[in-house]
Amino acid sequence: MLSWDEFEQEDGAAPIIKARTREPEAIEKEVVDQVNAQATAATSDNDQLANFQTKLAVADEQQNASALQKAIDDLEELDVRAGIEELEGSAARVKVDDKRMINCRADLNQLVPFKYDWAWQKYLDGCANHWMPQEINMTADIALWKSPNGLTDDERLIVQRSLGFFSTADSLVANNLVLAVYRLITNPECRQYILRQAFEEAIHTHAYQYCIESLSMDEGAIFNMYHEVPSVAKKASWGLKYTQELSDPKFDTGTVEDDQALLKNLIAFYCCLEGIFFYCGFTQILSMGRRNKMTGTSEQFQYILRDESMHLNFGIDMINQIKLENPQLWTDEMKEQATQMILQATQLEIEYARDTMPRGVLGMNAAMMEEYLQFIANRRLVQIGLPEQFQNVQNPFPWMSEIMDLRKEKNFFETRVIEYQTGGALTWD
Repeated sequence: MLSWDEFEQEDGAAPIIKARTREPEAIEKEVVDQVNAQATAATSDNDQLANFQTKLAVADEQQNASALQKAIDDLEELDVRAGIEELEGSAARVKVDDKRMINCRADLNQLVPFKYDWAWQKYLDGCANHWMPQEINMTADIALWKSPNGLTDDERLIVQRSLGFFSTADSLVANNLVLAVYRLITNPECRQYILRQAFEEAIHTHAYQYCIESLSMDEGAIFNMYHEVPSVAKKASWGLKYTQELSDPKFDTGTVEDDQALLKNLIAFYCCLEGIFFYCGFTQILSMGRRNKMTGTSEQFQYILRDESMHLNFGIDMINQIKLENPQLWTDEMKEQATQMILQATQLEIEYARDTMPRGVLGMNAAMMEEYLQFIANRRLVQIGLPEQFQNVQNPFPWMSEIMDLRKEKNFFETRVIEYQTGGALTWD
């Protein structure tokens, strides 16, 4: 083999490279020495890696043992007296008579025996009626909405206003349920339904977002409508004032004043917001569906209205049960305040109807909607034991009874739940 590591250069001449031969034995020995050196180095590296891994495992084991010991030490130092006031009276099994709607000292974790079977039944019915917005086909709505001549300007205004208000209203209701009502209602079967209702409110908000996205609406404009459109903003602001106090984590029931604050909150959100504020928009959208317009959106609203019907029934039952168990709350002053709340909500919804229907549209007008809302207001007043305030008013939209008969709200879901099951499709007669 040649080695080019030596060369000679004569003066003024190009370098002359001189090749040198090496003996094969020498070359073989050099190669063997290099291999052995590399193997020795690799062994040393492996030994170092093994030592490092061993040290790391020991450190981990020591750390785990230290963490475990800390947990054991903390448990040994646990003050078992902490929270004893919360557990007072809960050591014994709960009896039916121990249960109360508010200010109950019985264990809230013991679901049975039931005291309010109606609350548990509504929970079961709500679960049976589960649905999701994506199950509803929006193709026809998209084509109609994009068509220049698909809807009139008044019809487009109704769709936009409805989605703008409802997309926020159901969030307000959900926040009120989670931050205030659930914490202050002290009956486990009612709490079970409240959890179901909160989930349904999330589905409703999802449905509005699904409609808005499907129709490629300006999401910022729609979701901020409750800030920017006066008739929408007034309804949202009216509802919010009844939850601000209760949302404070320091607020608690136990006095007549505080218990009445909770009762007013329930009347505002069940009888007024869900029981009145929703009806103009729902009637408008459902009227579109009857005319084969925006059928996907209408189907979403029909499912939502059926959910809201059960929410309303549950809330009224809860209000009346609180009144029954706490008669000292239902004073003449409280009755007057409740009546005024329902009248104020009715007037706000009438203003909203005038804003969304400046002219006749979809076989209705603002005057007809005003009578309808007064008819509903009378119903809400009677449901919580108050006298009607509007004389000689009728329901100008009898077709709404096909969806939710106001005179049969109490047993609507109990008698028709089989028609409304998961994945079922609604038809427009």
